[in-house]
Amino acid sequence: MPRMTGGDAIVDGLIRHGIDTMFGLPGVQTYGLFDALARNANRIRLINARHEQTTAYMALGYSCATGKPSAYSVVPGPGVLNTAAALATAWGVNAPVLCVTGQVPGPMIGRLRGQLHELKDQLTTMRTLVKHADRIDHPSEAPVKVARAFQEMLSGRRGPASIEMPWEQFAAVAEVTPMDPLPPLPNPKPDPERIAALAKLVDAAKAPMIWVGGGALHAGAEILALAEKIGAPVVSFRGGRGIVDDRHPLGLTVPAALKLWPTTDLLIGIGTRLDVPTGRWGGMPAGAKLARIDIDPSEMHRVRADVPIVADSADGTRALTEAVKARSDPARAEAIAQAKADGWAVLRTVQPQMAYLEVIREVLPEDGILCDEMTQVGYVSWFGFPFHSPRTLITSGFSGTLGAGFPTALGVKVGQPNRPVVAVTGDGGFLFGGSDLATAVRYGINLVTILFNNESYGNVLRDQRRLFEGRESGSALSNPDFQTYAKAFGVRSWRVTDAGGLRGALTEALAANAPTLIEVMTDITKEASPWEFIFPGRG
Repeated sequence: MPRMTGGDAIVDGLIRHGIDTMFGLPGVQTYGLFDALARNANRIRLINARHEQTTAYMALGYSCATGKPSAYSVVPGPGVLNTAAALATAWGVNAPVLCVTGQVPGPMIGRLRGQLHELKDQLTTMRTLVKHADRIDHPSEAPVKVARAFQEMLSGRRGPASIEMPWEQFAAVAEVTPMDPLPPLPNPKPDPERIAALAKLVDAAKAPMIWVGGGALHAGAEILALAEKIGAPVVSFRGGRGIVDDRHPLGLTVPAALKLWPTTDLLIGIGTRLDVPTGRWGGMPAGAKLARIDIDPSEMHRVRADVPIVADSADGTRALTEAVKARSDPARAEAIAQAKADGWAVLRTVQPQMAYLEVIREVLPEDGILCDEMTQVGYVSWFGFPFHSPRTLITSGFSGTLGAGFPTALGVKVGQPNRPVVAVTGDGGFLFGGSDLATAVRYGINLVTILFNNESYGNVLRDQRRLFEGRESGSALSNPDFQTYAKAFGVRSWRVTDAGGLRGALTEALAANAPTLIEVMTDITKEASPWEFIFPGRG
């Protein structure tokens, strides 16, 4: 058995699991780990950020853009807590992100003696945030515990994990038996009886609808085959965008789907929580049936279905496609086409956000990636930006994580360095992590950031004025000169005031192949609210 430090044993495990890039911010408890990374720099790259939150968001973006696991490391206590929002977001979007953190010295764990960066119970805290959390108490435990963390992250419903090691064990030396990856736990197989029951409902339905989410990103081919066989529209809102190309006649976003909703008699949810149709739209149409295909058994208790099928999205959809009868219904196809046309027509009234999105779609190459943020253009992108393939919208999902957009997009670009990546952000969210323009410059992360500046937390400001007799509190912002801000980091920037200006600036920014910032000056009082499309009747 080779002799290794605890840090070496963890790094060896990461490399064996395909990690070639580590995001991190070192500190005294993790010196041994970062020394191991330095000694293995020819096998694993370290990207250091200016804030702990950015290390985790970059790992999140890397995982979301590639579909692969990622890893980051920060100090324990306040360091790891600074990454909690990113871990919560990774849990929400089912991203396999591994947090590697430290601990107080082993003999002091649980004694609450006020050790540097001590938490009352860090391991329990992490278990409330992630799918799997464990402690490595000795270097010899590292191989199996690293392997178990990856197995848990990649089995069933994917999600984040955390491992911690006491301060002194990162540098301690011991005999270690390296361990190759464990196979993922087996997926549940589709129940033939339930597949048959659902096939019977599909064959009897006159107006079925398929709804897809982030749990179906890998099942695009299977979903399209089912949709084409039964002539059903495929709807996505946020996490499932691009599973079916928006240019396909059956690819719909929510405004079009809402027009078809009253006559829908069967809804098939695949890899989705179904929050929009079963919650925001007020529930199922009278007499309509609900079926679900989801790998997470607990989902079947959260939104109960007439036919619940616990299975991987691709496996369950493939089995269903084999069981249903092919159909051709020209009248139904015409109704879908009309709803789609009407949906895009009404979307074009959401101005100026749609004008900006149309420019981005025009200039961004087909394989380009858009990263959203909690800002007006970001909200509209969920249903108003055409996507052509999965993982081309990177979103914080239901977490709605203000400030996540820019740092997450940095990780997206690291994961997809040869594809154009555009981050859409607002003046509020951008400054949560804007200092990591330094990281973009240092590591040559050639991200294009479009910053929409309306000098406010726009949504909050509009709501406060609307709901509280015009009063506002804490929603107006005083911003720096973002052009000077970008220049201070050595980042080329533009300031524009309309869609035409954005077209020219974005064309130049993408051609520059460097970190760039485009500031778009907007006015919240002149921006249409997107919320009628997200909460109809309550927007």
